Amino acid sequence: MAELILKTDTQRERGTRPSRRLRRQGRVPGVVYGLGGESIAVAVDARELRSALNTEAGLNALLTLDVAGDRQLSLVKELQHHPVRNDVIHVDFIRVDADVAVEVEVRVALVGEATGVTNEGGVVDQVAFAVAVLAKPDSIPNELSIDISDMVMGGTRRAGDIGLPEGVELAGDPEELVVGTSVGAIEVEEAEAELDEDGRPIDADAPDEQPDAAASDAPAE
Repeated sequence: MAELILKTDTQRERGTRPSRRLRRQGRVPGVVYGLGGESIAVAVDARELRSALNTEAGLNALLTLDVAGDRQLSLVKELQHHPVRNDVIHVDFIRVDADVAVEVEVRVALVGEATGVTNEGGVVDQVAFAVAVLAKPDSIPNELSIDISDMVMGGTRRAGDIGLPEGVELAGDPEELVVGTSVGAIEVEEAEAELDEDGRPIDADAPDEQPDAAASDAPAE
């Protein structure tokens, strides 16, 4: 994989107004910290940041930050987005050591068709879409997969069931629920009930009531 180098500007001013000016100029304010070093305020080009993170690795892309000429291996720790436009308005980078495992969230993909569930009218519910793992920066997987082909109604898949590549360990609870099943929604067409003049449902299968002839012929008292 080609090295992803992201140039940073370390001369940015802190504060709301300077940050707004940076965004209008197409740059994203951020900060670099970690590994016992000082926290450094930086700015990066918005398009370059988007390009660097637009790979199969996504937010777990291993970045080399050019910080005032010093190359620093980093990961994106957090992205803040505008609540309406969804533009990135701030980024946190964390320095990492190539030889030390870090904890990251990796997305989980389902593999196979759970015919044992669908044949019984059920659906597969993915509860967790990512799990936390420990891995050295260059061993972080882009994606983890979990096989659901032999699932049946009532079955589950948990974090501990995910096959992990060499050099990757589960960081969270192995009993964390990842996939479950539920009964599919059944559409029932309800017949519109016919009501009598008193608002009571009429039973279409009941015999018509005939007036009592004797009663009708009897003289009124």
